[in-house]
Amino acid sequence: MSDQFDPTMEFVNNHDDPSATIRAVYDALRERGYAAANQIVGYLISGDPSYITSYKDARNLIQTIERDDLMDIFVRYYLDNVCE
Repeated sequence: MSDQFDPTMEFVNNHDDPSATIRAVYDALRERGYAAANQIVGYLISGDPSYITSYKDARNLIQTIERDDLMDIFVRYYLDNVCE
């Protein structure tokens, strides 16, 4: 029975191009005077959308992308652009 289950799962990011959404959320946070990176990290860690301002609909926008997809995007960007 154990050969029916594969213990390895592949994570697949199905979000097309979230860069405009991430930029809009970032800009809204900055315009309201927040440390945007800190607020986004708080949201990613906790899942609490109140870390993101509702200004310019940023809270609703960020929730259109799954948190694990956002983390995947950020890690891939960091690895591709910083750790070369």
